[in-house]
Amino acid sequence: VQLQASGGGLVQAGGSLRLSCATSGRTSSIYVMAWFRQAPGKEREFVARITLSGGTTSYADSVKGRFAISRDDAKNTVSLQMNSLKPEDTALYYCAADSNLSIKPYSLTSRYSYWGQGTLVTVSS
Repeated sequence: VQLQASGGGLVQAGGSLRLSCATSGRTSSIYVMAWFRQAPGKEREFVARITLSGGTTSYADSVKGRFAISRDDAKNTVSLQMNSLKPEDTALYYCAADSNLSIKPYSLTSRYSYWGQGTLVTVSS
């Protein structure tokens, strides 16, 4: 499975961006996809996830109500709509995927076997 993230950029506080993660390879094996982010000097943190079969979602408290994760099965992509952006949302955003059923929480980086390259989101104040 290969992942390709895109859509990052520079936006003013209060603005919106939409990130996309295109998948290729054995996409039918993917069970869950997620977005993580990593700000300079900080650890990578969970943002949102979606299961590809039932479409269930969950979000980090810091983005709940502002971000929305969705999937497009026809295009094999997962998107992250980010609204009401804040300077503290500035980070490198990564998409991740996993093919396995696991008891590990969705919020752990170790839960995911596949990672895309990051796409940079910069929010100016």
